[in-house]
Amino acid sequence: MDYSIECEQEDDGRWLAEVMELPGVLAYGATKDEAIRKADTVALRVIAERLEQGEARLANINITLPAAA
Repeated sequence: MDYSIECEQEDDGRWLAEVMELPGVLAYGATKDEAIRKADTVALRVIAERLEQGEARLANINITLPAAA
């Protein structure tokens, strides 16, 4: 399964990064890069938890990040 991260800047200046294929996996950061790093971390934790609980099977993981603006 491929995972992608979408980012947007909030009105207050913070950045929000969300992993679209993993509902609820999102993170805020002061910068776009920080939000992406945090979302990557949360996504990997969710994937690891699913593997440990037998909710998912081991597969190739490909995280696609948006191109820098």
